[in-house]
Amino acid sequence: MENQLTPNNSMILEIRELLENARKNVAQQVNTQLLTTYWNIGRIIVEYEQQNQIRADYGKQTLKELSKELTREFGKGFSRSNLQNMRAFYLAYEKCQTVSGKLSWSHYCELLSITDENKRSFYEKESVNSGWSVRELKRQIDSSLYERLLLSSEDVNKEKVLSLAQKGVEISQPTNPCWKAIWKRLLWHRLKSFFWNLDEASCLSEPSSV
Repeated sequence: MENQLTPNNSMILEIRELLENARKNVAQQVNTQLLTTYWNIGRIIVEYEQQNQIRADYGKQTLKELSKELTREFGKGFSRSNLQNMRAFYLAYEKCQTVSGKLSWSHYCELLSITDENKRSFYEKESVNSGWSVRELKRQIDSSLYERLLLSSEDVNKEKVLSLAQKGVEISQPTNPCWKAIWKRLLWHRLKSFFWNLDEASCLSEPSSV
C-alpha cells in the first residue's frame, strides 16, 4: 500500500506564511504603483495648468471635464475632488521617491488636509512608525497630538518637535534629557493607539511631562 501524504500543522503553517507574505508583497506593490500613478496624474494636471496659464475658475472646469472623461473610460476613482487631491499630492511632494509605500492613498488624502508642512510630516512619520490605520490617523489629527507635543513641557522646545517631524523617531529611550519628555509622551500615544480597540485603553492615563 502506497504511503499517503497527510498534511501536518507545521506544513500548513509554513504554506500559510508563504501565501500571506506573497499577498502582502503584491498588495504593497499595487499600492506603491497606485501612489506613483496618482502623483504623476497630479504632475500632468499642474504642468498643463502652468503651460496654458489656466486661472483657478477655468481649472475647476478642466478638472470637471477630465473627471467625466476618465470616469467614462476607467470607472470609479476619478471624481473631481479626487483629481484635486492628486494635484495637491504632486504639489505637496516634489519628489515621488519621498512618498511612503507603507501608507495608502486614503492616508495621504487625510494628510493633504493639513496645510502646515511640519505638522503634515509629523503625522506622516508617525503613521508609518506606528502603523496607524486611516481611522487612527484621523483620530490623532483631531486630538491635536502635534500641538500638544509642542506644548507638552518647558524642556521640550519647538525645534525638537520640528526635528521629530522631519526625521521621525524610533521607539528607543533617548539619553538626552531634552528628548525624554517627547519620547515619554510619544510612546504613551503609540501604546494608547495600540490598545484603542481594547477595553484596557480606558485604564491608560497620560503621563506627566517629566
